[in-house]
Amino acid sequence: MTMQRIITSAAAALLAMTGALTVSTTAGAADCPSGHFCAWTEADYDGQRANWSGDDGWWESYIADEDSSWANHGISGPGVKDHVQVYSRAHQGGHMTICLAPGQEVGYDGAANDNGDSHTWTMGC
Repeated sequence: MTMQRIITSAAAALLAMTGALTVSTTAGAADCPSGHFCAWTEADYDGQRANWSGDDGWWESYIADEDSSWANHGISGPGVKDHVQVYSRAHQGGHMTICLAPGQEVGYDGAANDNGDSHTWTMGC
């Protein structure tokens, strides 16, 4: 093998490895505990986070109408309410702004942005 080929092969391997590292660091971007629904005040799971393992009919002031990204890390199983519906008013009133299936993460949704005030765990969307 010539020196040129060795250098070219090493550079290609380094480039491939660097690209793989970049991709793997962005996977699983939402830091949300298992069994919880989380909402963040900023897009892409940034800013202040709120998380719940059950329903909440009246979100705290720092997250109410300030939600910009969401993650459902709920537990699934037969007969388990594992979807999360977010509503624009307290006590699940108003319209549903977003619904997340188990494992779903949404970094931003223009229609749901800054509209959540309450949520409930349900059997589906």
